Amino acid sequence: MGLMDNKRGIVFGIANDRSYAWHISNQLAQAGAQLAFTHLPDPKGKMERRCRSAISELGIEDPWLMPCDASKDEDIQAVFDKLQKDFGTIDFVVHSIAFADRQFLQIGNFHTTTREAWTQAIDISAYTLLAMTRGAAPLMTNGGSIIAMTYYGGEKIIPGYNIMGIAKAALEHTARYLAEELGEKNIRVNTISGGPLRTLASSAVGGIDKMYEHQQAKAPLRRNITGDEVGNTAVFLLSDMASAITGENIYVDAGFNIVGL
Repeated sequence: MGLMDNKRGIVFGIANDRSYAWHISNQLAQAGAQLAFTHLPDPKGKMERRCRSAISELGIEDPWLMPCDASKDEDIQAVFDKLQKDFGTIDFVVHSIAFADRQFLQIGNFHTTTREAWTQAIDISAYTLLAMTRGAAPLMTNGGSIIAMTYYGGEKIIPGYNIMGIAKAALEHTARYLAEELGEKNIRVNTISGGPLRTLASSAVGGIDKMYEHQQAKAPLRRNITGDEVGNTAVFLLSDMASAITGENIYVDAGFNIVGL
């Protein structure tokens, strides 16, 4: 028996087979979960093809897959309407999306961040958790679990992370408010603070190579993390094993967050 047998849910954010969302999905699939996915709309179909290719690496050949522009409430609601029609109920949601204009993700230029870039980063990276939860809650009639991916740059200054750090701080506190409000419905909301991982998203952050080197040198385990380690933690939080855990930020960073110097 797998930890996620008879559990079904949706993963937002698979970009390729190196993304956090892919590693989480891989561990969920191995644990027995039934998975649904979304992809960014793209007139040329490139994003859908990339997403389908990544999903096929999970051994899922005919996935439940819908386009979703997370900056549009109507797209998010359409996803959950279709989930309700096809599944009736769901047990979990994985929020693994974030965006910031890469020109403002460079060391030394945080002060140049425009109002538009600020608003867009927080909207897509943080508000979307609230919007997805609003769509998911009516489908979680037996309770459920929602997780979102964050990073230590939401708490401390990481040069180059810049506006994304602000967005992650907003994401983490959004999760806490949702956890308090939805607890009476037995819906849990948590975040995972993963260490730096070589993904499409992380490549946009200025100084990312120094971040990997610094973590490996300073983390108590003296190494960087793997995507599967984050995936394992996600399975735990989404399963009944974590039934009394909500509103928490769980670090999967080889202990880096405890080090002061």
